[in-house]
Amino acid sequence: MSKKSGRVSAHDVGVKENTQPLIAHLMAFRKLVIAILIAVLVGFVVAFYFLCDPLMKFITSPIEARGIQIIYTAVSEAFTTQLKISLLAGVVLASPFIFYQIWAFIKPALYESEIFLFRLLFFVALLLFLSGIVFCYCYVYELALNLFLVAGEDLATPMLSIDKYVGFLFSFLLPFGIVFELPVAIFVAARMGLVTYTQLTASRKFVFFGIFVLAAILTPPDMISQIMLGVPMYLLYEVGVLVARFTRPRQHEETPAES
Repeated sequence: MSKKSGRVSAHDVGVKENTQPLIAHLMAFRKLVIAILIAVLVGFVVAFYFLCDPLMKFITSPIEARGIQIIYTAVSEAFTTQLKISLLAGVVLASPFIFYQIWAFIKPALYESEIFLFRLLFFVALLLFLSGIVFCYCYVYELALNLFLVAGEDLATPMLSIDKYVGFLFSFLLPFGIVFELPVAIFVAARMGLVTYTQLTASRKFVFFGIFVLAAILTPPDMISQIMLGVPMYLLYEVGVLVARFTRPRQHEETPAES
């Protein structure tokens, strides 16, 4: 606004119109973060008081079944490990509410034709994440655990720290759950026009090399677990390439859905 004339310029009006939606988005995002944190806190409390002991028994059962003793080497180690497990379980318990809040936040930016598609995408992403964890726990983890225990049985008596054992377990489970989201990530990138089917097929040899480098970084240092992560990753990449072939880039002439 000009101080001399007292008139509102077109520039001032444009700045105000651009600033108001930004502030509204930031406020909505702030509410989203607060709601998610509260949900996780509630889930954490429920998990700590009602689910912690059964979860700890389930987690340590592969080791205890082999007659190996689980110990803790610091005064607070057992308690802090229980807190970590309870926090992760709390996130899982709160995940339906978290997904709903994220969906409510992004829905106004979607076109009408995309609403069903993204609902399906959330379901597929959750299914792939759980499939990766189940695949890892049922096949890769048992194999790697046996490999490490057999390799060290003639050197020393195993007495595993609870914190390190839980960390070792999650160093397997979480990378598998995340990398199983690769087809979803490729679909989103193709939908946004960031990648194309031609680009993905032309990059196969580089992706193959990069996948096994990434598998070596994400998994503990043994060849078996690296191969067991790298092979599914590459197969999932090929699935993503196939998905990209039939994915139409997002059209911008449609009207976004109303909240």
